Amino acid sequence: MTERSARLVANVVMASAGAAAAYMVVTKPPVRRVLVTALRWWLGASIPLYLAGEARRSWVESGHSSLR
Repeated sequence: MTERSARLVANVVMASAGAAAAYMVVTKPPVRRVLVTALRWWLGASIPLYLAGEARRSWVESGHSSLR
């Protein structure tokens, strides 16, 4: 199997898995609720951590990291 055909097979498998997951989310309300809850938890944790990290990086780069 060549690299090109291996990539094609991998892409087809990933697309099929994505389509199956989308079908489950659309047709099964309990799965949709779990997905929405997981998305809220993920966004609720990752966005504040990202913003805190960026604020810290900006503070350090501005030269205000030491008390005067």
